[in-house]
Amino acid sequence: MTHSEPRRTRRLDAALDGLAVTFRGMTAHPDEHNCECHWGSARELAQLKVPDKELDPDLLRRTWTAPDWSDHPAVLRRILPQFARSLVAGHTDPYRDLDDIGRSFSRGRWQRWPAEQAAAVREFLEAWWADTLTDPAPVLPAHDLLALIAEASGTLTPWLAHWESQSGATADRHLAAAADHWEYELLGDALPWDAWDNRQEKCAELTAWLVGHARPRLVAHGAPDELLDRIRLLGLTGDARWDDPHWPGYRY
Repeated sequence: MTHSEPRRTRRLDAALDGLAVTFRGMTAHPDEHNCECHWGSARELAQLKVPDKELDPDLLRRTWTAPDWSDHPAVLRRILPQFARSLVAGHTDPYRDLDDIGRSFSRGRWQRWPAEQAAAVREFLEAWWADTLTDPAPVLPAHDLLALIAEASGTLTPWLAHWESQSGATADRHLAAAADHWEYELLGDALPWDAWDNRQEKCAELTAWLVGHARPRLVAHGAPDELLDRIRLLGLTGDARWDDPHWPGYRY
């Protein structure tokens, strides 16, 4: 690894290798098509029907962001090894791409794939999450990756549970940064990312987790009193929240 390359754990490297092996030889459906005006040329489309051919970065991005493939799961399987490497290398713009990345996985319905394929995708997401929580300077901040993998998998629960199991100072710093990033939207009873579905349920689960688990942990971590007060306010509702002397005066 050079100094310019992101740090990765052995588990994440193994997960990327697992994707390469599992999805070797995959192609888009022979009859797959897309609009030449909005997606790309017939020559570019033909590349998706050739197994294991590396795509140029622009074509790769247009492929995983396109919402209108007739067989999105097949397209995702075709590009997944290269797509995953691109993600962990930081070759995406989180502010532009974050929602679309999670939705690309979701549209692929990877949980319904054959067991070996679904297990390879799950291990990649789990390994990337575990790697991020122990990395002092991850490619994506933990709060951004949580949004991505929650949308990719359709659930928050296992990812929050894993964060609970990571008790080191690095995971605590990520937690403090995440709480600081989320508190404005959550205090307005809104999920702090654009969820595809179950937005209110995810908002309630994240809020309860911050109040019940994160706040006591951040007290021990020495988080600022202002942040701790705002997490405490998440445990209040209605007038009790708005009239609290520590309400920050947000307007929505």
